[in-house]
Amino acid sequence: MTAVRHEADEILLGFARALRAAGVAVTQDRAQGFVEAVSLLGLDDRRGTYWSGRATLCAGPDDLERYDQVFEAWFNARDGLPRSRPADAATPVVSNFPDEENDLSLDADEGDSDVIRVAASATEILRRRDVASMTSSEKARLNAMFAALRPRVPVRRTARQQSWRRGNVDASRTLRQSLRQLGEPAEIAWRRRGLKPRRVVLLVDVSGSMSGYADALLRLAHRVSTGSMTGHGSTTGRTSVEVFTVGTRLTRVTRAMRLRDPERAIVAAGETVPDWSGGTRLGETLRIFMDRWGARGLARGAVVVVFSDGWERGDPALLGEQMARLQRVAHRVVWVNPHRGKVGYEPVQQGVLAALPHCDDFLAGHSLATFAEVVEVIGRA
Repeated sequence: MTAVRHEADEILLGFARALRAAGVAVTQDRAQGFVEAVSLLGLDDRRGTYWSGRATLCAGPDDLERYDQVFEAWFNARDGLPRSRPADAATPVVSNFPDEENDLSLDADEGDSDVIRVAASATEILRRRDVASMTSSEKARLNAMFAALRPRVPVRRTARQQSWRRGNVDASRTLRQSLRQLGEPAEIAWRRRGLKPRRVVLLVDVSGSMSGYADALLRLAHRVSTGSMTGHGSTTGRTSVEVFTVGTRLTRVTRAMRLRDPERAIVAAGETVPDWSGGTRLGETLRIFMDRWGARGLARGAVVVVFSDGWERGDPALLGEQMARLQRVAHRVVWVNPHRGKVGYEPVQQGVLAALPHCDDFLAGHSLATFAEVVEVIGRA
């Protein structure tokens, strides 16, 4: 009896490996969930085996077709096991209104129970997928979706007063208008302090541990640099966005990020950065940034965003010291960690522990949905 169970487990895990080879992102916990689900329903249950794998091994609608093909090819020649996709497991039709035939078939199987069907769009699923786990075709679709991000300009108050529809009374202008009317009462003029775009500085970690996210983060930096971050209302001028890559050394890629075409910008940045997928020395590169650029005022009063997972190969104390320097001169310091939004994540890396006390925001950055949150935080700064 024990040998038969072991053989069944090998067949199920082999199917999970075949599904992974076909392009479906089957993780170890999903495969374990599949085995446990089949053990509860029984391997001789054709319908139960099919739906157990579909519910535990598939991450989105794009995986369903490949799942059906691999399921039929894997189990077709095995006696006593499901031979093909069950006939009653047709692909459900997503509709905005209830379908009478579908409702009748469901009522036949489930009695008088109420059924609520919810289906997320493929675009919404892709927005929330981890960038590092995407296939090449999914990344190509994601790259086109970056245009949907709408960066907003962060602003700061200036000392210069300007006319406005409310605020403080502009006595000089009100008096001049009254004199033009020979002393007759004139409309009261108002004024307030003007608004000016605030500088944004982006530091993108391109080390080996960030290789799965570096391309997407640079595309985000390109969108912030060339997007709709222009003045509006009483704000004049264009936001100055500076982009640097950090790894074993500091590289300024601002000029590459200002190219309008994102593909050309990424290629130009790749040709500029010499330490792509190398080590991580955040403390040392941040010290160079502060000595060379921070002293000149590039980070002074700016919104500084650091994209990194915090795996520091150098001295964490140096990183904490430089982050403290950065916080003293910057208006706001934001740390974006791709692992922040994952289940079970704890900030235990030495680099993250050294940097967090000097950060104003600690955000996730592993999907397009989290990138939109980062853009919103920059706009509100």
